[in-house]
Amino acid sequence: MDKREHTAKTEYIKSIVNNLPDAPGCYQYLNDEGVIIYVGKAKNLKRRVSSYFNKEQQTLKTRLLVSKIADIKYIVVNSENDALLLENNLIKRHKPRYNVLLKDDKTYPSICITGEYFPRIFKTRKIVPGIGRYYGPYTNAGALNALLQLIKEMYHLRTCRLNLTPETVRSGKFSPCLEYQIKNCCAPCIAAISHDEYGKYIEEIRAILRGDIKRLSATIIEEMKQEAENLNFEKAQKLKERFQLIENFRTRSEVVSPIISNVDVFAIESDEKSAFINFLHITNGCINQAFTIEYKKRLEESDEELLVMGIVEMRERFKSRAPEIILEKEIDLPLYGVSTTVPQKGEKKRLLALSQLNVKQYRADRMKMEDKLNPEQKATRLMKEIQQEMGLEKLPVTIECFDNSNIQGSDAVAACVVFKKLKPSKKDYRKYNIKTVVGPDDYASMKEVVRRRYSRAIEEDTPLPQLILADGGKGQMEAIREVVEDELHLEIAIAGLVKDGRHRTSELIVGRGGESIGLKQNSVLFRLMTQIQDEVHRFAITFHRDKRSKRQVASELDTIKGIGEKSKQALLTHFKSVKRIKAATAEELTKIVGEAKAKILLEAWK
Repeated sequence: MDKREHTAKTEYIKSIVNNLPDAPGCYQYLNDEGVIIYVGKAKNLKRRVSSYFNKEQQTLKTRLLVSKIADIKYIVVNSENDALLLENNLIKRHKPRYNVLLKDDKTYPSICITGEYFPRIFKTRKIVPGIGRYYGPYTNAGALNALLQLIKEMYHLRTCRLNLTPETVRSGKFSPCLEYQIKNCCAPCIAAISHDEYGKYIEEIRAILRGDIKRLSATIIEEMKQEAENLNFEKAQKLKERFQLIENFRTRSEVVSPIISNVDVFAIESDEKSAFINFLHITNGCINQAFTIEYKKRLEESDEELLVMGIVEMRERFKSRAPEIILEKEIDLPLYGVSTTVPQKGEKKRLLALSQLNVKQYRADRMKMEDKLNPEQKATRLMKEIQQEMGLEKLPVTIECFDNSNIQGSDAVAACVVFKKLKPSKKDYRKYNIKTVVGPDDYASMKEVVRRRYSRAIEEDTPLPQLILADGGKGQMEAIREVVEDELHLEIAIAGLVKDGRHRTSELIVGRGGESIGLKQNSVLFRLMTQIQDEVHRFAITFHRDKRSKRQVASELDTIKGIGEKSKQALLTHFKSVKRIKAATAEELTKIVGEAKAKILLEAWK
């Protein structure tokens, strides 16, 4: 597009924006091919659409969207509530590229009660108007099947597709089937049950599907008592069995509070890429719907915008007409006849906590699933968390940690462990003998080792780490900084690890000012720092112990004239230590190195 075309396009868009009405409605952005790329709602169309072209308020993603806009269409509606519902429908129909992506768009099963003379009840995913009344949809297949099983055990309704009308039943043209013989059907086809009694069963089933179980149970108890008083014990027993089935089903439901009824609960969890919204519907003290959806963000949408979209989507999907919605905080929700509550205590607060728990668990489960499918993605996500918490400029792909080990300056050594993408890279571990430092000077030893390591890295042009850790706190950290930044002029983040009185990793020091970062147990940062500190300590101590052992063995046997390398190895292989060699008898020594060398050893240790 040349400059003149761009100017003409800008003027065209500007003229549309300037002529937009100050009314509620939905706006649609179209690209050069006439494809809808974004749909939005507004309380005031002119004010809302104008804000997209305000450069001071534009984010990077908004600028990208605006650059693709070639035309704007809009629909004026009566209220913000209507705009909200229209926006939801338009997004579903057109699936615009820059709108949030609803990850879950499945069709869930419902229960249908047909409108026939003797109604049938069945599970279906297809909603066909005019066939009957639908209940659901049910996101939990277990709950749906439990309901159908309860209905089957209690009422033995027909499952056949026979055309049962008063005329066909009276004509006697039907004969009972196998289902009747095995007592799974009450056989309305042969008038084994009256239309009124069958209709009573249907009303009770409707009450169960509405969640009105408590009232139904009370009604059945009253009928049972009445039948017992009338000495109809067989019928009373059947009512008792029906009551027990209902109560057993009721105890499997999450009971909240009998005083809370017809309420929706919503909770949201989000990050930079996704938002998860949990929905609970409460009827007569029981949770009879629970579901979580995921939105993929496109334009840095706020939690409030996504929550409003989620509320509209869930209430439409599950046909909820609850007059009250429980939320974590107040939002501008333009729905007629609906009030919002932000509870501070009591049963409603407990319901909100349950919804929050569900959405957090759902998000955690999704992340675990993604991590299993893509370990690289998990490592990157965790590295970003650490980068953010430590305030690092670069992603800590490679982390190196140093530790010194000596006993009053003797056998001084240092060790370096390397973690790549948060995993130990043992082939890159290095051990160092301290060469230039005399006496117990940890800071000078640290400078020597760091200088040797990174000078060589510069000479050989090998990759440098993004983060260097010192196992020794601020002093060690500053010793590393003097070499890395002042001498070698390298830009590498440096931090120091500090342990508490119980020798546990407790604090992380970062930056030139020595800012302290408290490490929360079970956090990603705490677990990583503890692992690195334990690993470098283990590696350094093991190296120091090996060196000390070799020196001690050498000082004892190598100073004895007449005992060569082969004799020394033979003695150590057999006796395992110098202490055991000293305790051996002349006969035991003679068996290993011969009589002459045994005498030499015994003379040396007199």
